[in-house]
Amino acid sequence: MKMPQTKPIRVMLICDHQIVAWGFERLVQSTHPRLELAGVTADCTTAAQMLVATPIDVILIDLDGSNGVETIAPLSALSEAKVLTLTGSRDIALRDSAVLAGARGVVAKSEPAESLVKAIEKVHEGELWIDRSATGRIFRQLAEKKTSQFETVDQQKISTLTRRELQTVAEITKDAAATGKLIAQRLNISENTLRNHLNSIYAKLGLSSRLELFAYAKLHAIAGKA
Repeated sequence: MKMPQTKPIRVMLICDHQIVAWGFERLVQSTHPRLELAGVTADCTTAAQMLVATPIDVILIDLDGSNGVETIAPLSALSEAKVLTLTGSRDIALRDSAVLAGARGVVAKSEPAESLVKAIEKVHEGELWIDRSATGRIFRQLAEKKTSQFETVDQQKISTLTRRELQTVAEITKDAAATGKLIAQRLNISENTLRNHLNSIYAKLGLSSRLELFAYAKLHAIAGKA
């Protein structure tokens, strides 16, 4: 049973379109106490200062203005806040590049307002907000990126995984769309234990997200080693 949310998700919006910013502020106000506005800024310099000074759970970046995909990685490095992007563009390459840069998902401006709220909640919980068609493309790109590394180095990294960690990887790679809760149930462990396993796996393999783990595991057939 899902535990009730104890406090609002604090969201910071980075957007230099005043109409979009105004609409998002009203949306957050209408969803309280699910969401809480931590701040709105038009530039990443101010956003960085806010991240240091203010507790923020999710960073929402409007990619249609002057703050492009290149802003995702630097902001992600400043805090543990999850990054979600918003765009009106139908450019598949743009959307994929946002996820590859570290965003947990992309929300189209054509979607209903409630979809944006749900996306914020999901990425805050540690999930991804990407459609199934994008998953395959991104996996391939991540796999190609990992192929450039020396195989012997990767084999050494994989050899450091414990049996339980290998079982965790195997379960995750069975279903790319499975939630953390479902994976934990299948492994008969708590979600907190699952997060601990994942953090250990990420540290050993030099990864930073479940998305990278999916691609890495497929490339090196880790599921078959469990």
